[in-house]
Amino acid sequence: MTWFFIALIGTFFYACTNHLDKILLEKYFKGGIGTLFLFSAIFSVLALPFLLLADPSIFNVSLSNMLVLVVVAIFHLLVLWFYLIALKHDEASVVIVFYQLVPIFAYILGYLILGENLTKLQLIAMALVIFGTTIVSFEIDIDNKFKLRRKVVLPMLAAAFFWAAGETVFKMVALEENVVRSLFWENLTLAVVGILIFIFIRKYRENLLLAIKNNSKKIWAFNFLNEALYVLGNVIFSFVVIMAPVSLVLLTNSFQPVFVLAIGIFLTVFFKNIASEKIQAKHLWQKIFAICITGIGTYLLFMK
Repeated sequence: MTWFFIALIGTFFYACTNHLDKILLEKYFKGGIGTLFLFSAIFSVLALPFLLLADPSIFNVSLSNMLVLVVVAIFHLLVLWFYLIALKHDEASVVIVFYQLVPIFAYILGYLILGENLTKLQLIAMALVIFGTTIVSFEIDIDNKFKLRRKVVLPMLAAAFFWAAGETVFKMVALEENVVRSLFWENLTLAVVGILIFIFIRKYRENLLLAIKNNSKKIWAFNFLNEALYVLGNVIFSFVVIMAPVSLVLLTNSFQPVFVLAIGIFLTVFFKNIASEKIQAKHLWQKIFAICITGIGTYLLFMK
């Protein structure tokens, strides 16, 4: 079971990136998600030479496989875009729960496109995950009234769908997974899209330059840490997949909301100037209940 604890380290790194994204959006990129998206594009350009050194055979792929990698990368960029929209309007601990819908969309797309079968247990598990995300879809206001988080629910449904769509496209062509290669094409696609946004959208360009001018050192430091943790998480998961069945490794992703909530509480208690989480009893119980329900559903979903 050593692989399980190693995988949890990767999951913890991903949870850290969720809070770093939130900090960057709230503290340094107040111009909007387009500004953060642009900065990520700049960092992607810097990462390309290192990825190329890690796998010099990156360009030794067929045209069809190359196109698939680009399409998957575009789907991942859409995931990032919609995720940032949701994160701008709510807490990371709320937003991240909706990623538990990714396997739901993946199973549905697999059923519709690949002809895969769904068992009764999987259908029950899917219902539990949907129920869990529904719980956190409503915000409890100061008067204890429930209000639908429209600015979170719709973007995160889109993010979960595009993530699942990317995995389904990848599976359709039976392309052997290569983490470095996938990262290279994802970063290259992000860089190209970022350059186009920088050239043609003046508002984002001006906000980016202003943010860098005012907070250059902090922005570079936070983004470097953010990208480093993300890459380390990917490396850890690619290593663990060799040690254990993929379905069991993916199951550790259900712990990400737990880590995100725990980190949020820690930052709120000890570093309130950095991040703020709603830790009143009514909010905590809602999040904990939603995380538990989606966690059980995810567990059942991956059980054979």
